[in-house]
Amino acid sequence: MARIVLIGGHGKVALRLERLLAARGDEVDAVIRNPAHSAEVAATGANPVVADIETLDVDGLAELVRGHDAVVWSAGAGGGDPRRTYAVDRDAALRSMEAAQAAGVRRYVMVSYFRSPDHTVPEGDSFHAYAEAKAAADEHLVKTALDWTILGPSRLTDGDGTGRIDAEASESLTVDRADVAAVAAAVLAEPATIGRTIRFNAGTTPIADAIR
Repeated sequence: MARIVLIGGHGKVALRLERLLAARGDEVDAVIRNPAHSAEVAATGANPVVADIETLDVDGLAELVRGHDAVVWSAGAGGGDPRRTYAVDRDAALRSMEAAQAAGVRRYVMVSYFRSPDHTVPEGDSFHAYAEAKAAADEHLVKTALDWTILGPSRLTDGDGTGRIDAEASESLTVDRADVAAVAAAVLAEPATIGRTIRFNAGTTPIADAIR
């Protein structure tokens, strides 16, 4: 059994991941900002922890992650407001990495997206802030001493998942959120994924084989 803290615990991928981790016996603390989401998180088998990662400093985040075996970052501002996008997807993510190191939690899994890091999105594009924020977080993570894995799923869909992916794709297509959650669960249990960025679409290779 592992103790895992999942930051961004009410996201669509996160809720699926919480069910998978709880079902295999892991203890999951799911960090959420809105206490109204507590019951939905608890129904997955995870323990809801109410905290605002946008305002917590490194020390506060270190207290949040201390005592866990792994951090999973699945948080995001949800687009729209560039200020919040940078505050959450970049700044809070960077603080969480520093906090994990300070708290002695070496394993860190970042849920990113297929094309990151991508600095080619024009400033006038509504996707610019998100692309730059995720790029900054991913580029920083690979330079840390953490045992990191970055997940780069392609465009997310809401199917039931197949348990199979293509982790050798050169272009972004689609993948079910259920399979993204399954990949995140799998990499947490697979040391061979440490120090790797895994970009993937829906595919035909069983997840356990695809991530090795």
